[in-house]
Amino acid sequence: AWLLVQVATQVFPFFHIADWVVRWIVVAAAIGFPFVLLFSWFYEWTPQGIQRESDVDRSDSIMRATGKKLDRWIIAILAIAVVLLLANTFVLHKDANEVAAAPATTPIPDKSIAVLPLTNESGDQGQQYFSDGLSEDLITALSQFAGLKVIGRNSAFQFRDTKDDSKTIGAKLGVAHLLEGSVRRAGDEVRISAELINAADGSTLWSQRYDRPYKDLFKLQDDITNAVAGELKAKLLTAAGAVVQSDRPPSGNLDAYNAYLQGNFYYARDYEPDYRNAATYYREAVRIDPRYAQGYAALSDTETILATGYAVTQVELKQACVRAHTAANTALALDPNNAAAHRALGNVRRWCDLDWIGAEAEFRRALELSPNDGPTKIQYGFMLATLGHLDQAVDVTRQGLAVDSLNEMAYYGLSSYLLALGRIDEAEQAGRRALQLQPSSSFANLFLAAVEIRRGDIAAARSLAAKMPVGVWQNNLLMLTQQVGGDRAMAEAALQPFIDKYADVEAFQIAEAYAIRKEPDKVFEWLDRAWANRDGGLAWLLYDSYLQPYRTEPRFTAFCKKVGLPAPGETPSAAK
Repeated sequence: AWLLVQVATQVFPFFHIADWVVRWIVVAAAIGFPFVLLFSWFYEWTPQGIQRESDVDRSDSIMRATGKKLDRWIIAILAIAVVLLLANTFVLHKDANEVAAAPATTPIPDKSIAVLPLTNESGDQGQQYFSDGLSEDLITALSQFAGLKVIGRNSAFQFRDTKDDSKTIGAKLGVAHLLEGSVRRAGDEVRISAELINAADGSTLWSQRYDRPYKDLFKLQDDITNAVAGELKAKLLTAAGAVVQSDRPPSGNLDAYNAYLQGNFYYARDYEPDYRNAATYYREAVRIDPRYAQGYAALSDTETILATGYAVTQVELKQACVRAHTAANTALALDPNNAAAHRALGNVRRWCDLDWIGAEAEFRRALELSPNDGPTKIQYGFMLATLGHLDQAVDVTRQGLAVDSLNEMAYYGLSSYLLALGRIDEAEQAGRRALQLQPSSSFANLFLAAVEIRRGDIAAARSLAAKMPVGVWQNNLLMLTQQVGGDRAMAEAALQPFIDKYADVEAFQIAEAYAIRKEPDKVFEWLDRAWANRDGGLAWLLYDSYLQPYRTEPRFTAFCKKVGLPAPGETPSAAK
């Protein structure tokens, strides 16, 4: 029984046998064990067959010989079990980092750097946003230098308070240099200690401590940036169309910048209440400095997320979309060469306006202005997937990962593209990597659950749903998992309350539910309703796993043309 449990536990997952099969084997073994024990106590196996032990003459008993054979069998079984356990430990369970990381043979460019989050030494946890903000500013500033690979915030900040040495961090991020240090802010004084490190051997290439008045903060940041760039012999961007980007207010107003940094701090947490806090701080930043284009761009992105991710009524969704549009347009009016503003408008057009071609043009413009920006490449990957260019989406996303290798958004996007391409094992690897990087991410759980549902492992999908933050996306996944199988009463009991609560803003997800139930008429009825409601979920139409069986239907082609997307196999220019 023990051997069966071990084999089932270690082997079944690789054949995608459902977890409930393993559970029943364990239960059956546990129930059967006492009966077998009692049976063996009263009975003996003899050459004449099974007999009661009390009826066997001791001189005729072969129990000693049987015992020796049994010992040999036990030793053999134990040896097999040990081999299985060793194989599981050292061969089968490779670290997820190794699965998703670039090949070890990929050379690390000498002109490459990661800015690790500066340590907050102010003695006040409430100042964490300030040290994080300065770290992000250095990332932005260094990204303006040609030929310099600079790791994005999401990836670099994974190593906050890490115990890893410089060589390990450099290898995981694919960089030759690390910039680390600390920040202490006390009243009107700022102290920053910075150190440029050779990742390979941990040696210090440059270090400096700065004590400056808070009012000289921007000059202080420039001094650090220029010193690091000088050590790495990097020069400012010269690519055609590229424009130096900055997240500072043009007026130099430090109060506006401070509010912007606090907004960034909450935005990075990726949770609904934090997005609302972020929006409050961004509004404060642009109130203080009405010409702060970067502040308006950040506000627009936040309003778009609140509109399409967390609104529960049409009125709430439309109001948030109007605010997002206004903020993006204001940012561009103030600074037409602001890459973040073009990216923000691209998101508004994609999710709120369902203007796919216009959105794609904005993302391309953002990349022209800031060609080294990993997050923009990752967003552009989502846009290409919306237009049905899944292979290109995979390629562009991997380009983004080259400079932001620990970005969970990139990995869950990659998971969805690969699943739509039928590369299920790769999709699972990418989904698990996203979840490892951000276990509480609703979308990481949602896209990995799509892989599990595709494999038929509903128990695993429900387990993922249970770990999601409470809210609309958890409700959505719990509802979808109930649609699988033949229990229509249970499926209906899960679907109808979801429809009653979210029909105005989640019509696309309801269409997904009917796709799982194999009810095509209902699928297209709810897709039409999603279009009427301007449901941002339609951006997933051409790579949605649940709708994939319907892609060959004439109704699907007709619907794609109606919403301005290319039908499967068409190019965007063919769509009207």
